[in-house]
Formats: sequence, C-alpha cells, structure tokens
Amino acid sequence: MILVDVHAHLDFPEFSKDLREVLERSRGAGVAAIISQGVHHASNKKALALAQRYPLIKPALGLYPLNAPNVRVHDEAAKDFDRKRATSVDETLSFIRHHAAEILAIGEVGIDLHFSDDEEHQVNNFIKVLQLSNAIRKPVIVHSRKAEKLVVDILEEAKQTNAVLHCFSGSQKLMRRAAELGLSLTVPSNANRLQHFQLLARTVPISQLLTETDAPYLSPVPGERNEPQNVRVAVEAIAKEKGLNPEEAARLVYMNYQKLFL
Repeated sequence: MILVDVHAHLDFPEFSKDLREVLERSRGAGVAAIISQGVHHASNKKALALAQRYPLIKPALGLYPLNAPNVRVHDEAAKDFDRKRATSVDETLSFIRHHAAEILAIGEVGIDLHFSDDEEHQVNNFIKVLQLSNAIRKPVIVHSRKAEKLVVDILEEAKQTNAVLHCFSGSQKLMRRAAELGLSLTVPSNANRLQHFQLLARTVPISQLLTETDAPYLSPVPGERNEPQNVRVAVEAIAKEKGLNPEEAARLVYMNYQKLFL
C-alpha cells in the first residue's frame, strides 16, 4: 500500500527529539511522501531544511492566517498561533516566491474566524496568497476554520481549482459545492472517530480526496501525538465509505496526489 500525508507539521517541537524514528515508522507503514507545512517565516525555513535532509519530507511554505502580523486576534495567549514573528506578509510571500522551485505547495494558508474577527486583513492576505499561487503555479493548502463558506466563495471568485481544503468542517452542502468547483478535500487520520469526516469521505468524489494527519494533531487515538504513519486510518475510512478495499483506495488517493502536486 502506497500512502501519502499531504498535511503535517514535522518542524514542530513535538518531533524535535525523535523525527528520524517517526520517519522510519512512516516509511515502514508505506508512506511515500509527507508534505510538511510552514506556518510562518521561521517555520518555512525549517520545512526547507528538513526536506533537504530527509527525502520523505516534501516542503510547503505558508503563513498560518493567525500568524500574519497584520491580523488582529482575540486571545494573544492562545497556543494555536505564534504572535512573536515580525516578518511581514509581503516578506513571507516574497520568500515563498524565491523558493518556488523547491516546494510542492503553498501552505498552510487561509482564513480563521475562530480566534479572530479581522476578516478584512485575512481576506486581503488570502487573496495575495492566491495571486502568488497562480504566479508560481503551485497549489494551495487551505485552513478555513469557522470561515468555510467565505473561503469557498473566495476560491470560486478567483477561479482557483488547484486548492486543497484541509480538515474542512463545512456542511455537506458546502462539501458538494467545493467538489463541484474542482477543489480537493482531505480526510484526516481521526476519521475513525469523527462522523463528519466519514461524511466527507462519502460525499466527495474519490478523484478529489486526499489524506492527511495534521501531525502532531488529529490523532486517531485521543490524547496521543499523531504521526504520518497514521494516515493509513484515513485511507481505511475512505475505503469503508466508498466500498473499496484499502489498497485500491490508497492507490486512487496517491494518483490524486501525483496529479495535483507533481
């Protein structure tokens, strides 16, 4: 079985002590590629360095929406984002453009209206990201928490089809709309215990499904650190919902990865 994890954060501190072992377990489970997402300038630099050191890791450079210094947030102390970075949005996008030949995608990017009501700045930043995506011809991997319809609206307006909706929590109606627009959606590794992602796997055509772990988050076992090897759980969820055997589901997902990213 060939597996692919299109969204993980291997530069995060949770992997600082045993990343080599994590990658060995992933390879042993059949994982052929892990797209590690950058979330700010320092994270982007780490993603590039990890990809140079470990061939299994494929870098995506991005700017997590709440990390953008021009975006107001509700709770400066929340652990979901990093407000210590001074690098501007334009400087970060310029860095991504400079390293376009080394990356598979722009990510993690998007809009988050859970910890911020600063819709104006987030929308402006996201539009700039989409313009860069078109300029360098790289797909975007999109965060859309509490902003699912807004993100789909923007992608439709921009006629952007080379986009992946990561951990999409929108309604089934929005799932269908996103699929009709040609967008790809991920099934995460906690789909074994969340009916929403089972519904997503059932609703979205197999030709537009990808798999992710969001490691170290979204573990199939509550309270445990997630690892890319657990992406097999997402494949098993897709197989169950589509009436396929896991090997066939994995093959189709890997084909989708190749078509979008390679």
